[in-house]
Amino acid sequence: MIEDAVTANKRRPHYLHADNGAAMRSTPVALLLDKLGIGASFSRPRVSNDNPFSESAFRTLKYDQAFPDVFDTLKDAENFCRWFIHEYNTNHRHSGIGWHTPNTVHEKRTTVISAARRRVLDHAWRQNPERYAHRPKPPTMPRTSGINDHRTHRNPRELSHAG
Repeated sequence: MIEDAVTANKRRPHYLHADNGAAMRSTPVALLLDKLGIGASFSRPRVSNDNPFSESAFRTLKYDQAFPDVFDTLKDAENFCRWFIHEYNTNHRHSGIGWHTPNTVHEKRTTVISAARRRVLDHAWRQNPERYAHRPKPPTMPRTSGINDHRTHRNPRELSHAG
């Protein structure tokens, strides 16, 4: 893929920026980049310029069962991505946002959906309480979301001074 991209563009980039995934850190990729004269640049862990939200979306894309081994044309790749982004935003439920879709969060419909989930769970619990160890609750939405949120992640330097 890298070699094909360089050939198709009739030039090589100075660097290839990638995540720290095993495939991008592998010896074959390192040797290929060296052969092509391309430097490697990797995302750093816990750095605000590296976007875990887009990384998560990209990983979901790569591991989707519908993701083909090869796209025959650029148009095929564009069509697949257009379809995938629509599905990801409208149908894919995300654990990090209370099993809602990005669209329901963006459209501020999570309260209504969570209330409907609560009614269904309450009904199931009332009908068959012996099936449950405790009253079931719908998943909750996180109060905040962010990259390197200082409220949830402590700086390693702070940890070494913590008593």
